[in-house]
Amino acid sequence: MSKIDQFESAFKSAERDPFQLEKVQFNNCLTVTDLDTEGAKAFERQVQPFLEHVTHADSNWDCLTRADLRSVEMFLEEIEKKQPDLICTYRNLMAPAAEYPYSLGVFLDVMSQATSIPVLVVPSPVTKPDFNLRDNVKSVMAITDHLAGEHHLVSVAAALTPDDGTLTLAHVEDEKAFNRFIDSIGKIPEIDTDEARDLIMQRLLKDPTDYIESCRKAILDAGETFAVQSIATIGHRLFDFKKIIREHDVDLVVLNTKDDDQLAMHGLAYPLSVELRDTPLLLA
Repeated sequence: MSKIDQFESAFKSAERDPFQLEKVQFNNCLTVTDLDTEGAKAFERQVQPFLEHVTHADSNWDCLTRADLRSVEMFLEEIEKKQPDLICTYRNLMAPAAEYPYSLGVFLDVMSQATSIPVLVVPSPVTKPDFNLRDNVKSVMAITDHLAGEHHLVSVAAALTPDDGTLTLAHVEDEKAFNRFIDSIGKIPEIDTDEARDLIMQRLLKDPTDYIESCRKAILDAGETFAVQSIATIGHRLFDFKKIIREHDVDLVVLNTKDDDQLAMHGLAYPLSVELRDTPLLLA
């Protein structure tokens, strides 16, 4: 390797995208239910206390009920009129939970994809009528394909973590893609495959580990009192994220669902959203 290449590698390895904590606040919240007016207000009272750190006394709360959900087109028109910063709803909206257990349903799909508005999704009142977010959410986790640089996603997750709770920031490198890359390197005689495997893996896990550490420092400097837990590993992303959620008793998952290049739900977000039926989600 030339001295220029060595200098360039050292320079790139020193590059950092440190976490910048954003202030998260929702001034205009919208609850969407398939209940009557009284039931919709009861649902609103369930979610409001949990969001007290990201709303304020003057925040506006509005709601849509079954009467407003007669068609997807009408629903989108109502959202466009109300211009909410946050939508609060639940699984199996306008669909029997028992008949569609592994589906988000058309209205929830539209909310997460046809608009740029974050959506808070809780278990269906039919399956968990007494579910209370503030009492049941102590551990929050942020998930995306590549955690480093996701300042907004981490800021939202941090804003929703209670003072005595835990924020888990996890990165799972795709083992299948990594092994395919190493197999290609193994066919190049000039490269020591074992050494390349170790060095590349160290590099791949160092970036998210450093980013999470910058998150921890910024959150601590901001005076927050909750714990920040770091996980950086390699494996099968869907399986391992579900395992981490289960083993660390995660109560709320914040997912990145938007992709600049596609309309469909981003990366891991859809399978996780479908499978985590009893876990509240924030689809950012």
